[in-house]
Amino acid sequence: MHSAWQNPFQSLAGLSKGLSDGLSQGFSEGLAQGAPEGLSQAELEDWNNQLSEIGEQYQGLMQDLLARIAPSEAADSIYSDMRESFEAGAQSLMQNPTLLWETQTRLLQDQWLLWQQAMRGMAGEQVTPLITPAKGDRRFKDEAWTQDPYYMAIMQQYLLFSQMVEELIDSLSGLDQTQQRNLMFYARQLVNAMAPTNFMTTNPEVMRRTVETRGQNLVDGLARLREDLGNSAEGINVRMTDRGAFSVGENIAVTPGSVVYENELIQLIQYTPTTEKTFKTPLLMVPPWINKYYVLDLREDNSMVKWLVDQGHTVFLISWRNPGPEQRDITWADYMQMGPISAIKAIEQACGEKSVNLLSYCVGGTLTASTVAYLTSTRRGRKVKSVTYMATLQDFRDPGDIGVFLNERVVEGIEQTLQLKGYLDGRSMAYTFNLLRENDLFWSFYINNYLKGETPAAFDLLYWNTDGTNLAAGTHAWYLRHMYLENRLVKPNGIELDGVKIDLRKVSAPSYFVSTKEDHIAKWNSTYYGALLPKGPVTFVLGGSGHIAGIVNPPDKNKYGYWTNDALPESHEEWLASATAQEGSWWPHWQTWMTDNGYADSQKMLPVRQPGDGELKVIEPAPGRYVKMTIPEVLGEAAAPN
Repeated sequence: MHSAWQNPFQSLAGLSKGLSDGLSQGFSEGLAQGAPEGLSQAELEDWNNQLSEIGEQYQGLMQDLLARIAPSEAADSIYSDMRESFEAGAQSLMQNPTLLWETQTRLLQDQWLLWQQAMRGMAGEQVTPLITPAKGDRRFKDEAWTQDPYYMAIMQQYLLFSQMVEELIDSLSGLDQTQQRNLMFYARQLVNAMAPTNFMTTNPEVMRRTVETRGQNLVDGLARLREDLGNSAEGINVRMTDRGAFSVGENIAVTPGSVVYENELIQLIQYTPTTEKTFKTPLLMVPPWINKYYVLDLREDNSMVKWLVDQGHTVFLISWRNPGPEQRDITWADYMQMGPISAIKAIEQACGEKSVNLLSYCVGGTLTASTVAYLTSTRRGRKVKSVTYMATLQDFRDPGDIGVFLNERVVEGIEQTLQLKGYLDGRSMAYTFNLLRENDLFWSFYINNYLKGETPAAFDLLYWNTDGTNLAAGTHAWYLRHMYLENRLVKPNGIELDGVKIDLRKVSAPSYFVSTKEDHIAKWNSTYYGALLPKGPVTFVLGGSGHIAGIVNPPDKNKYGYWTNDALPESHEEWLASATAQEGSWWPHWQTWMTDNGYADSQKMLPVRQPGDGELKVIEPAPGRYVKMTIPEVLGEAAAPN
């Protein structure tokens, strides 16, 4: 056990080899366990030869994948941290002989109980499982896992082992909170990678499919794997959806509007009104740039952009450029100046209004908080009539699992990669984020695409999720160090932008914070503390669900619900304990907040403003050029296959 903990590289190499070996060995075993009846000996031999050849090709591809594991300084630093985490866990375990003995004893007891159960099952007795999958674990939904003694035993052995690993790490002493979190994350990755569902010979659905199709599922899976490897930067970006089913500006991101301003970093979209009157103060949306804005405008029935336009707002939205090496030196201050500040100036030209309401999301909200504080420090705070932060980190005290990849060692590795390339490849970032929910966002697609040979279904949200963006070196390195590592945004004068020190505590603009209860990217137990910073009036709302579904939650769906509380106690636990649960979407609550407080003044409605009516003329129809640029196009690579 000690050596297994101390050698994660060996475990990882063994895992990759196990994947390829499992594929090749599984073909012959599949034939032995259930080859189709009625085949001649020659047909069986042809089939066996075909599957063996595919197995060898899969082995080659898996070795290629293994070679991709640490191709950069950033990846090297992650695996060094992984090794040290396992070493720290091993040392802690060896210093606790009682825990080590109890763990070994438990493993033996579990094996004995499983053997007894198997004997009873073979004797025809109905047996109760020793352990069942957790609620929400969809890996073992096939009937064979509960009806076939062979698969039932495999499932239980795996689940017992998984449970033991989790409880063992929880019991280790001498590790600080960060070490324990990192160790738990890395162990979870390895344990979930070794799930029997990920191997042909121990996945009943894959075995049946292989027999039924005479191995065609594996032929199709091989072709798809080759394509996906070719469209990956590090690791493998599994295909999640039928990319040919969607086209930006044709069946997603289709709310009518026009680009009325652009610079090196942004295009500013002004949306076409759908009401007879509009609120006097325009609304500027500041989305994140770590992915594309159209998650807020996927389709008509769930588009936040369209809903806001339909409420009578004059809506402007920043569409960020997908950067490449040429944008390597763009800084956080540049994002502020060329982003929200330039957009506010452009909106004044378009509408004649000197102030705006800001609506921001994720890292776009972090930038917006910086911008509002900067404007406040430069005596231009009145340009912001109100500001809304959706799932936004300002206080980075608990970054969640993503913090595993953001310690000093790893950030130094990322900084070296950024310095060499000038950008962080968005495909690498997507692979990292998928590992935060590895079973749902990696292994499930791995099984369906490469083992079952299935074609991914058309799903607009997953299309958006795979339509990534790069991150400029100068901005991203600064962001990781100043925000995640040092948490300087919450410190008075902790951040300096263009020679101006900013302080969120001086912001007097009315603020609306909305977070989501199950968010694993911007955890609400951190986002809440951003709401305690401004000196102006603050409203905090907690939505149901996660980072996307809890934010993009149209009212007519009547889903998830939200919590409200007029008080802002010192801790998020106190806030929730006295909060009131509400049904449906938080969107109407926000709209009421806007109108009741006069930020969107119902008493001062104006005739609607059409794009191009003011000093800014139409450049091109929405959604514009910037959002359509893919990573391969930006980097001069061949376009990715559909």
